[in-house]
Amino acid sequence: MPEICRFYGIVIKMFFKPKEHEPSHLHALYGEHVGIFDLQTMEMTEGDLPKKARELVTEWMRSNQDRLLEMWRTQRLEKLPPLS
Repeated sequence: MPEICRFYGIVIKMFFKPKEHEPSHLHALYGEHVGIFDLQTMEMTEGDLPKKARELVTEWMRSNQDRLLEMWRTQRLEKLPPLS
């Protein structure tokens, strides 16, 4: 699964298969924890990511939501800037 960003020990990855991998989402990995986040709602839909890591991922998603949705739509990945 391709990495699109990394910050504060959190790795953000995205992978898609045409029409079979909805809803649009990304994966956040933090140590042994994983969270799957919906790109539309920015909520964690699966996983066990700790609360602080969830908050950081959501904050990062807010600032990149348009680009994330565009990557999902076009299926062209790019590296995004980390949370600062």
